[in-house]
Amino acid sequence: MMPTGNRLTVIKVGGSCADSLDLRRWIGAVAACAGRVVIVPGGGAFADAVRAAQRVMGFDDAAAHHMALLGMEQFGRALASFDARLSPVDSIAGLRRGLRDHKVPVWLPTRMTLGAADVPASWDVTSDSLSAWLAGRLGARRLVLMKQIDLPRDFADRLAARGIVDQAFPRFLAASGVPALILGPADHMAVAAALCDDPQIGTPIVVR
Repeated sequence: MMPTGNRLTVIKVGGSCADSLDLRRWIGAVAACAGRVVIVPGGGAFADAVRAAQRVMGFDDAAAHHMALLGMEQFGRALASFDARLSPVDSIAGLRRGLRDHKVPVWLPTRMTLGAADVPASWDVTSDSLSAWLAGRLGARRLVLMKQIDLPRDFADRLAARGIVDQAFPRFLAASGVPALILGPADHMAVAAALCDDPQIGTPIVVR
C-alpha cells in the first residue's frame, strides 16, 4: 500500500545540484527514508542541452518538451545509480510498488505527462511544475524543492518572476493543494531528519 498523504514527501532534486560535492551523501540520506519519499529529477544540464539545440536547430516547443522530459529521465537514471534503494519508475503503479517495497522511486515523467491535457508543451512547465503535478496526483503531505540557493519565505509568483521556479509553478502548486518548501544548500544535509523525524526546516513557499 502506498503511504497516505500524511506520510509521503515528494522531493524535486534540482539539476543544479549535480555539481554539489554533497550530492551522493544527500542521496544516501534520502534513501534511509525509503518507503516514504519519491524523487522527481530536474533537467539540469540535460535540459540545458535541449535549449541550446533548439536555438541552433529551430525545432518546435512540442519536440523540445519531449526532449526535456527525457533529460529529466537521464538525470534520474544518474541519481538512481548512486544507491540500490533508488528505483526508476514511470507509472503510478510503479510508484506504489516501489514505496510498498521500501524503495525510493525516482520518477521518469515522460510516460505519464507527455500529451497530458493539463501539462502544456512549453518551457514555462519544467520539473518544478511537474513535481507539483505529481505531488497532487499522489496526495503527498508536502513537496520539497531542493535547489542551490538559500531564500527567505516568499510567494510562489514572486519566485517565478525571479526565475527561482518556472513560470507555471504557482498555478501547478495551487492546483495540487500540497504545501511546498525550498531546501537551500544550508539545509541539504538536514533533509534526512526532516523526512524521517519531521522538524521544521527549509523555507515555505506561499501561495496567494
